[in-house]
Amino acid sequence: MRRKESEEAVRRLNTDLLRHSNALQAVNMELEAFSYSVSHDLRAPLRAIGGFSQILLEDHVAKLDEDGKGCLGRISRAANDMGILIDDMLALSRVTRKELAREAVDLSAIVAKKADDLHKLHPEREVEFVIADGMRVNGDSSLMSIALENLLHNAWKYTSRHRTAKIEVGTEVIDGQTVFFVRDDGAGFDMKYAEKLFKPFQRLHAADEFEGSGVGLATVQRVISRHGGRVWATGAVEKGATFYFTCEQPQEVFVHA
Repeated sequence: MRRKESEEAVRRLNTDLLRHSNALQAVNMELEAFSYSVSHDLRAPLRAIGGFSQILLEDHVAKLDEDGKGCLGRISRAANDMGILIDDMLALSRVTRKELAREAVDLSAIVAKKADDLHKLHPEREVEFVIADGMRVNGDSSLMSIALENLLHNAWKYTSRHRTAKIEVGTEVIDGQTVFFVRDDGAGFDMKYAEKLFKPFQRLHAADEFEGSGVGLATVQRVISRHGGRVWATGAVEKGATFYFTCEQPQEVFVHA
C-alpha cells in the first residue's frame, strides 16, 4: 500500500514538473519572439531618424546655428547607438534560439583568428596576445566563436586607454577542473559590482569612458550556460580583469595550460 502511494506521489510530481517545464518554455518562447519583433520593428523608424539627420547635416547645415548643429549631431549619434543596441539584442536572441550542434571546437584557432582581426582593424594599438595551444571544447562552434569574440572585444576595449597592453587566453586547473580564461591588464573593475557584469544593459563604466551596449557579457553568459558551464570574473580597478568559463572538453584531447 505504501509503495503504491509513493509511486502515485512520484507520478504526480513528474506530471507537475512537466507542466511547469512546458509553461516556462512557452513563456521563454514568447519573450524571445517579443524581443525579436520589437528589435525588427524599431529598425525602420530608426533608419529614418538617422537618414534624415544625415541629410540635414550634409545639405542644410549652413542654415543651422551652432546649437542646432550640436543638437542634430546628438540625434545622429543617438540613432547610431540605438542601432548598435538593436543588433546586440538580436544577437542575444539568436544565441538563445539556436539549436546546439556539438563538435570538437578548437578555441586556440578561434582566438588566434579574432586576435589577428583586431590587430588588422586597429594597427595603431600595441597589444600583445598570449594564446595557449591545444584549447578545445565539446560545443557549438558558432556559439563559442560568439562568446570568445565578445570576451576578446571586451579585453581590447578596456585596455584601449593604456599605451601598451597584454591579453592572455589560456587555462587553469581550479578544484580539479580545467577552466578557460581571458585576462587583460586594462581598466579592470571594482569587485563589489561583479554580479552586475553578466546582466543585460548593466554597465560598470560610463558611456563616455568606454562605448558599448551592456549586452556582450550577457551574451557570453548565455552561450556558456547553454553549454552547461558557468562564467565569472575577477578584477581590480586599473589592474585588469580575468574572465573565467567552464565547458565540456573532448575526452581524447589534452588541454595545455
